[in-house]
Amino acid sequence: MGPHPAVAAIRLAVRRVLHDILTEHSRTTDAPAPGRTRATSYEFAHATPPAVLPASSTGATPAAYDTALEPPYGLPDATPQEPPRAAPHERPPSPLVLVACSGGADSMALASALAFEARKLGIRAGGITVDHGLQPGSDLRAEEVVLRMRELGLEPAESVAVTVGRAGGPEAAARDARYAALDDAAVRHGATAVLLGHTRDDQAETVLLGLARGSGIRSLSGMAAVSGAGGRYRRPFLGLDRQTARKACMVQSLPVWDDPHNADPAYTRSRLRQEGLPALEKALGKGVVEALARTAQLSRDDADALDAWARQAEAAVRDSAGLLECAKLYALPPAVRRRILRRAAIEAGAPAGALFARHIEEVDRLITGWRGQGAINLPGKVVAQRQGGRLVIRQG
Repeated sequence: MGPHPAVAAIRLAVRRVLHDILTEHSRTTDAPAPGRTRATSYEFAHATPPAVLPASSTGATPAAYDTALEPPYGLPDATPQEPPRAAPHERPPSPLVLVACSGGADSMALASALAFEARKLGIRAGGITVDHGLQPGSDLRAEEVVLRMRELGLEPAESVAVTVGRAGGPEAAARDARYAALDDAAVRHGATAVLLGHTRDDQAETVLLGLARGSGIRSLSGMAAVSGAGGRYRRPFLGLDRQTARKACMVQSLPVWDDPHNADPAYTRSRLRQEGLPALEKALGKGVVEALARTAQLSRDDADALDAWARQAEAAVRDSAGLLECAKLYALPPAVRRRILRRAAIEAGAPAGALFARHIEEVDRLITGWRGQGAINLPGKVVAQRQGGRLVIRQG
C-alpha cells in the first residue's frame, strides 16, 4: 500500500524540483577524467520519477513550472556561491538544498517531503527557520522548529534571528528581512537552492493583491516557480492547494504551528485570505483559486515575452550617445515603450520597489503628450526630462 494521496502529491512535487536541481548541478561540475565514470546520484536527474499516486487525486492540478529569471517585487539580490570542484579522482560533492521552514503546515509538509526525497536521490538537505522577533516567545518557537527539522533528518538545521524594519509596511519589511536572512544562509552553507512552501492559494492571493495595486501584468504573474539570484528559490507547491499540505502533515503526525498573524485583520493578506477569497468563491462559485493561479501563469508568459521584446528594442531607440530618441520610442507599442522607460529609470538609480505605474505614465507623457512640460521627479532623486528630441533620465 502506497502513501496517502496528499503525501504522494507533496513528494512528487518536491521530486520534480530536485531532479531539476540535480540536472543543473551536474552541469556546473567538472567533467570526469578520461576513462573514468562519475558514480554519483546525478544519474537520477535523467531518470523517470518513480510511480506515485497522481496529484489530481488530491484535487490539485500539476504545478506549472517556469524558468523566469526575474524575482517578483524586487527580492534581495545575492551572489551565489560557486559549488566546490572535485579533484579528477574524487566524487563531486552532492548539492545542498535548504528548506525555509516556519513550522506552519505548508513548510512542514515541504520539509518532510524534502527529507524523504533527498535521501533517495543522494542530495544533502537542511533547513532554516527565520525568527522575525515580532511575537513574544518567537525565539522558543524557532528552536522548536529546528528540533523538528532535525528529527526529520535535515542537517544543517538552524534558526536565524532578524530585525524587521519599517520600510514598505510591516509585511514588506518582514519579507525583505526574511529573504536577506535566507540569502545569507544559502551563501554561508554553499546551498544550491532554497525551497519555499508557497501554495496555489498563496499564488491566488498574490494575483489579487497585484490586481488591487493596478501595477501591471508583471504583478498579475504572481510568484515564479524559480526566482532569485541564479534561480536560488524554488516553489514546488505552486500547483498544490493549502489543504493538501495540511492533510499531508496530519497523516504523517507532523506537529504544525498556526501563525496568529495569518488571521490578523491588521494585515492586508490576512484580510484577503479570511474575507476576500471566501467572498469571491461565494459570489462566483468554486474554482476561483485555480483560475487565479492559471491567470498568474498566463500573465507570466506574456510578461516574459514583452520584457524580451523591450530588451531587443531598446538598442534601436538609443542614439550614438546612448540617449533615448523620443520619435523612435513613440513608434513602439505602449507596453514595450513603458518597459524601456522603467528599465532606464532603474538604471539611473530609481528603486524598483518604489517605482510605480503612475511614475512611468508621467514619463511616458513626455513622449506621447509633449507640450513643453517640465522635468518629472522620480523616486531615488532621479529626474526625467525631454531635451532636443531626446529623453534624459538621470540623477537630479
